[in-house]
Amino acid sequence: MAKNDTTAATRLTPALARAGFTSSFGVLAATLGSAVGLGNIWKFPYLTGANGGAGFLLVYVLATVLVALPVMMAEISLGRAGKANPITTLQTLAPKGQPWWLMGVAGMLAAFLILSFYSEVVAWVFAYVVKAASGAILSSDPQVTEAAFGALISDPLQSLLWQWGVLAFIGGILLLGVTKGIEAITKKLMPILLLLLVLLCAVSLSLDKAVQGLAFLFQPDFSKITASVVLTAMGLAFFKLSIGMGTMMTYGSYFRDDQNIPLTTVRVMAADVCISMLAGIAIFPAVFTFGFAPTAGPALVFITIPAVFSQIPMGQALMVVFFVLASIAATGAMLSLMEVPVAILHERMGWSRPKATLLTMGLLVLLGSTSALSNSTLADFKLAGMTPFDLFDFVSSNILLPVGGIFIALFVGWVWGFEKFSRSLTNHGQLHNHRVARAVFFLLRYVSPALILMVMLKGLKVF
Repeated sequence: MAKNDTTAATRLTPALARAGFTSSFGVLAATLGSAVGLGNIWKFPYLTGANGGAGFLLVYVLATVLVALPVMMAEISLGRAGKANPITTLQTLAPKGQPWWLMGVAGMLAAFLILSFYSEVVAWVFAYVVKAASGAILSSDPQVTEAAFGALISDPLQSLLWQWGVLAFIGGILLLGVTKGIEAITKKLMPILLLLLVLLCAVSLSLDKAVQGLAFLFQPDFSKITASVVLTAMGLAFFKLSIGMGTMMTYGSYFRDDQNIPLTTVRVMAADVCISMLAGIAIFPAVFTFGFAPTAGPALVFITIPAVFSQIPMGQALMVVFFVLASIAATGAMLSLMEVPVAILHERMGWSRPKATLLTMGLLVLLGSTSALSNSTLADFKLAGMTPFDLFDFVSSNILLPVGGIFIALFVGWVWGFEKFSRSLTNHGQLHNHRVARAVFFLLRYVSPALILMVMLKGLKVF
């Protein structure tokens, strides 16, 4: 092995010996838990609705397969080779003196920005578990469901308290560590998530205008596909697979040496796309049945779901189940996002996991509060015409994540090289993944960075 491939773990003091995932299922569950979150339950439906339905879905699937999946394999490969946080991993694997470690810094920044607005969305979901249990939002009247959601997000005290509660909950799991915290929780939650979502789809397909909802989701109108739509779809693919932000590199550092990276990532991608489609099937028949606008935006899930369950037996109980489901999805994703700064502070600064976790929570309380107050106290405070909530979402999804993807692809394709990448994907020749390694390496070297850059610049109206 080349000198540059010396694992980053050897640079750490004995006190910082790393934990890792203990089973193949634990690896799959944790990685899937990172990829499958509110991006599927909340963001995918509202962006699909706002961008024309089936055409957006088609572009999203293509972006996932041709761009996001190769970058995901690259990130996990780098993480497992470095056995450290993203900054240390890139310092270790890059030629001496080259500043590729800055990608790790950018990834941590992206993770913080995403957590700043994402934690507020998760706060809405947790709040809706309580609202659903009380029966206060069980109504098919759009005015009632819209008013209930508006009352929640416009109340600064509720917004802050729910967000802080979510951060404390996620931080508590991280304090348990990798094996007892992340792996143990996600192994239990992911199967439950899938079962609950299938149940919700069965309910939604029984509604009067389910056919119209399915047509909107699966019959594309190609005239609605623009550069902006393509950029949004690509940003969603990166957001939902947790790439370009150091998350998959961090999780890759916990991968077992015998884990089949291509097989694991394909399974995660396939499950992620399927769960997104299931979420669409659960949402859009209800949108058309009850007369909601598909373009309702971030509020879509919160104003639609109560209307669905108001029309069926045991509606209140099933609505509680749905928001518990969304809470489960959000927990796995937030765990992976928060693990990025926690791992960096733990290993780079030599701090204990509790200290690193508590500092991360404190910083997110400060920055995230601006997102929590974006619909109330800070509603009129705008930068580039956007509230803090919208700005953090835009900068992370449309700039930082694509840029992160470009540099990861360039690093593997032009710096790390095919030999090391192939050894990673074949587990040093033990797996028959040579053809996969060649195909993915070609995409990383020539296709993915060019596509990402072109779409990003066009979507941002640079040309």
